[in-house]
Amino acid sequence: MTLAVRYTAARTLDTAPALSAPPGPGEVELAPAYVGICGTDLHIFHGDMDARVDTPAVLGHEMSGRVVSVGPGVEGWAPGDAVTVMPLRWDDTCPACQAGHQHVCQNLDFIGIDSPGAMQQRWTVPATTLIRLPEALALDRAALVEPTAVAVHDVGRAGVKEGERVVVVGGGPVGILIALVARAAGADVRIAELSAHRRALAEESGLTAWDPAVDDVPELVREWTGDAGADVAFEVSGAAAGVGTAVEVLGVRGRLCLVAIHPRPREINLHRFFWRELTLVGARLYDRSDFEKAVALVADGTVPADRLISKVVPLTEAPAAFEALEAGGDVMKILVDCTDESDDAQGAAV
Repeated sequence: MTLAVRYTAARTLDTAPALSAPPGPGEVELAPAYVGICGTDLHIFHGDMDARVDTPAVLGHEMSGRVVSVGPGVEGWAPGDAVTVMPLRWDDTCPACQAGHQHVCQNLDFIGIDSPGAMQQRWTVPATTLIRLPEALALDRAALVEPTAVAVHDVGRAGVKEGERVVVVGGGPVGILIALVARAAGADVRIAELSAHRRALAEESGLTAWDPAVDDVPELVREWTGDAGADVAFEVSGAAAGVGTAVEVLGVRGRLCLVAIHPRPREINLHRFFWRELTLVGARLYDRSDFEKAVALVADGTVPADRLISKVVPLTEAPAAFEALEAGGDVMKILVDCTDESDDAQGAAV
């Protein structure tokens, strides 16, 4: 019997038999190996997305695993292939899709939120969602490809160029990944983060991190840039104070990239936008090219995935892992190990 982690009500998860169906035409059955828990999963866990999520819901969209079987008409994939999944299913008919923006389809099915996700020992998905992984890439590290793809998309949306000065406000998993991707693009990067543990992880990765509770971040940016201000700021904290800091550090014609999901409207200094001719861009999700670049960045070590993984827990301990992340503390990324060593086919996913 294969198992799944299910969200059933606010702050309530259980493990139950997985109900993933065998692959139909154009589909592939996967054996998930590792699944990361992200901020969106925590929002679901808190009950904040009950209007969107049908219960019981299998969570998870940051994953790695292997192909178990392929359905009729599927070419190019075979059992044993190492994969991750770009968890987007779009209709290809709405105005956004017709304009070439399928990743923000107006009727988007985000797999793992709007439909069953990866936190189960068998998972059937459209073959079109698969992204191939290098065999040399460890599957636990490959589970960070999806959040790295988010960072790749964010850095692309902000138009970060070599030599630019970038401030990332919020040094959680996505914030650090944005900083690493921006640095790989040739930018000089600083992170503002309250957590000492997260600042230490950033610094272990060669990044400079400031504590906004102690440091005057806008003043430090003025000193760093010779009073010019930052070229780009990423707001990844989700906090009102973070928005204010991200706006204040920008120089003339600076770009603010909004990454965090803010649950309520925020006040913003529009006079600053007028006075310095600032630009605000939103960044949501990713496309296939972002995923493919993310695979390369994780595989070549540009993204030190092992350093960002705080712990790995078995599938049956996933509920406790959600509570640990909710409590905060010295935790960055927790992975759920979905492998079933008693199953030969599943064992191939290890």
